[in-house]
Amino acid sequence: MDEKQFEKEIPVKRLRRELAYEGTILKVYKDYVDANGVHAVWDYIHHDGAAAVLPVTDEGKILMVRQYRNALDRFTLEIPAGKVDSADEPRRICAFRELEEETGFRVDKPEDLEFLIRIDTTVAFLDEEIDIFVARNLKKSAQHLDEDEVINVEVWDPKDLLELIYKGEIRDGKTVAAITAYTAKKYF
Repeated sequence: MDEKQFEKEIPVKRLRRELAYEGTILKVYKDYVDANGVHAVWDYIHHDGAAAVLPVTDEGKILMVRQYRNALDRFTLEIPAGKVDSADEPRRICAFRELEEETGFRVDKPEDLEFLIRIDTTVAFLDEEIDIFVARNLKKSAQHLDEDEVINVEVWDPKDLLELIYKGEIRDGKTVAAITAYTAKKYF
């Protein structure tokens, strides 16, 4: 099949954008559009972006964080991650900071983080991008959690994490993408 067949573009024109809500980490807009001759209102959420880290121990294990997620009303097992402090903060700097804050481990400098993959988390209505890095040569430090954060660090074998993904027990998109990309890159 010719890839050009998938590039057919339907004419869409944004007529205007209105801020509907501004929260602490995102802005929600109403976009008024003309899509293929039909006037519509679409939701759009802006997020400045984030970074995540897949911390790999000298033994090849992965450090994971277990934390409460209010939107799901439960604890999840994830790779460490966080939002950028400002829209122009380099994602590598954010990842460097979040690694130590959430796990209590660090690398010597941001350049020691290896870029793994970039993901768009929810393309239908959200522009959040997350750059994911691999951290090796970890050095013990200390967690620097926010007052309202409860994060437990756990050490996992990559094969066991893949099993949890395939069982549907790990469903966090950045974590699924990071673990599957890392294991594919490492093993194939």
